[in-house]
Order: sequence, then C-alpha cells, then structure tokens
Amino acid sequence: MDEKETLRVGAAVRRQRRSLGLTLAAVASRSGLSVPFLSQIENERARPSARSLDRVAEALETTTARLRAAADSARAVDVVRAAHEDGVHRVVRGRHQLSALEFTGELDLGREFQHRNDEVMYVAEGAAEVEAEGRAYRLVQGDTLFLSGGVRHRWRATLPGTRLLCVAVAEHIDATSDPRR
Repeated sequence: MDEKETLRVGAAVRRQRRSLGLTLAAVASRSGLSVPFLSQIENERARPSARSLDRVAEALETTTARLRAAADSARAVDVVRAAHEDGVHRVVRGRHQLSALEFTGELDLGREFQHRNDEVMYVAEGAAEVEAEGRAYRLVQGDTLFLSGGVRHRWRATLPGTRLLCVAVAEHIDATSDPRR
C-alpha cells in the first residue's frame, strides 16, 4: 500500500461492532471514548489517533492490525489496464476485500486449490471443466460456479481462447464466521 494512501478504518470498525452485536454505546463504555466520536470514526468524519484506535480495537475484541487490514483504502476508484502475463490478469490490485483474476487461454494449472473464503468462477468466453467435491462440472460461456470457502477444487480450460474470471473474498478477510450465530 502506498504511504500516501490513507486507510479509512470506519467501515472496518462498524463491521466488527455489528458482528459482535454491540451498540455504539456499548463500545463507548468499553473504550472510554464518546458515542459521537465513535460515530464520526464509523462515518469517516474523524480519524482516530493510534491510542484511540487501540482502545476501539480492544473494545471490539480485535487488534489495530486487523482493523487496518480490513480497512477500506481511501482510493475508491482504481482502473486496472488490460495486461496479460502468461494468461493471467489481476483484475483487482492492492489489498482489498475482493481478489479477482482473469485467466485466458487453454490453461491447465495442474494443481488443486482451496481458498479460505467464498469464490465465484465465471466463464466469459470458451469453456472450462471444474472438479470440486468429487464431481466434475462442465461450464460454457456465461456459466457461473459458486464455491464456498474450504472447498478443494481444480479447473482447466477446455477450449482455446477461454476467458475465466475468478472472484473471491480476499484471503486476509475472515469471512468464515456466521453472523447469524
């Protein structure tokens, strides 16, 4: 991440607070910070000092490092120009909540994958075969396959010129907990 790029921790603070089922008043009580200040942090109207962020993180049962890792960067728009190296194009760059790669050509990576978080595979052009959970899935142009986190899978393009878009929740995001529990 660029040093000039300012992290906005507000959304990460709000997500963590909500995942714990806490109100702003409860976080204020735990952290010793005021409800209005916490609201300003969550709404990106205030940037907490390192000490205040430590207090917020402790109140939210996490660390400042995790809040920063889950933070939205100040860059809201980023154009990634087309450039394919060995048939792989990173569609999202930087440390964001999504990871996206486009694979082009008749690829067979010859290995099995298992991701921590959910993934979607979309065939933009051509065809592919995906093996997951002991079953083979044939995908053609326009088809989408969803894989929940932890599913072991492998895939290969079955036609020349195949374009496969793989979008997943980034590995540094802990999306494995069920907020309904």
